[in-house]
Amino acid sequence: MFERAADRARVGLACARRAARAWDLAPGRAIVHPPPVIEGPLIAEPGLRVPVWALRWKAVRSGGPGGQNVNKVASKVELRVTIACIEGLTAQTGARLRALAKTRLVGNDELVITSERTRDQGRNLEDALAKLRVLLEAAQRQPRPRRPTRPTRGSVERRLAAKQRRGDTKAGRRWSDEG
Repeated sequence: MFERAADRARVGLACARRAARAWDLAPGRAIVHPPPVIEGPLIAEPGLRVPVWALRWKAVRSGGPGGQNVNKVASKVELRVTIACIEGLTAQTGARLRALAKTRLVGNDELVITSERTRDQGRNLEDALAKLRVLLEAAQRQPRPRRPTRPTRGSVERRLAAKQRRGDTKAGRRWSDEG
């Protein structure tokens, strides 16, 4: 519609606003949205805190929902955090975190979490942060210690009786000279 800002100024303020909207929404012109920003530290109750500077993320092209749009929009989010940067992480919690996220660990203890659930980059970033929070909270829960149990007398007797019946069945199948 208008080629230069000077042309827009000449038309008048109201018309210039309409022209600016038309120019921004013209076919073939991409609307660029600012990338989502992580605000404040990620806190996983009770006691773990991931500072903002320890979280690194980038948007990559996704193979998820979106049809042909996935070929031109980077909506998949890849969130990275170094385990050593997590504040309040004890040795036991760190070991549980490494065990829970063993397929997501790369290099020198760097945790990689991806999300391509939606077509929106901001929502995928929120989803990746939620996945990290769930993982940290799961690592903080101490597993219940296993107490070894003994089988009951009835279960032992049933097991031995079943073995005896099975042995008798198999013995009845044997070939003998008498029979």
